[in-house]
Amino acid sequence: MCGRFALALLADEVARQFQAAPANDLPDLPDYNICPTTQVLTVTAAGGDRQLRPMRWGFVPHWYKTATDGPLLINARAETIASKPAFGQAARQRRCIVPASGFYEWQKDAEGTRLPWYVHRSDRMPMAMAAIWQDWGPEGARQSTCAIVTTQANAGLAHIHHRMPVILEPADWPLWLGEAGHGAARLMRPTGAGVVHCHRVGRAVNSNRASGLDLTQPIED
Repeated sequence: MCGRFALALLADEVARQFQAAPANDLPDLPDYNICPTTQVLTVTAAGGDRQLRPMRWGFVPHWYKTATDGPLLINARAETIASKPAFGQAARQRRCIVPASGFYEWQKDAEGTRLPWYVHRSDRMPMAMAAIWQDWGPEGARQSTCAIVTTQANAGLAHIHHRMPVILEPADWPLWLGEAGHGAARLMRPTGAGVVHCHRVGRAVNSNRASGLDLTQPIED
């Protein structure tokens, strides 16, 4: 799954990385503790152009009367995304990328204590997490909302958690964004061996209010 992540870049750096035109109202970066329901950076494509734009992390189905009218949908399972009423149309027509430097995952020890890990690309390049999006709300007050697509964890992460975000390679960005025809479903799979690395981090990140680069730094087990 993905319940928290970090983005250690400025918006203009992300825009260059993804060759996307930045919107004017982007969230402040860097941010080492990005939580659900906050505004996150996303990359979308339309008419041959990419845009870097903010969205609420927490997909809101069109039938919700309020943003909290049902479960908080921060993730969408790859195995069922196409058949879920909340996600099916977005999976076909409204796919986006959520850039990240890495994400956090938690593992319980024998006493039930939640121990955080930080997962990042082994090559230290930014992650491109697959996501879907939808506009929600009344005319004049509509907001864009998104959910990160998750899949079964690969062998390197399965000891921490059984799920992980779908991580896209640069060559796959056009297909996921709808720029290169159909067939994006084949991208919703665990990342290959060695692509990501994980290390234990301090428990300070367990707090939504924690901030700063120290949250991503490795500690001794």
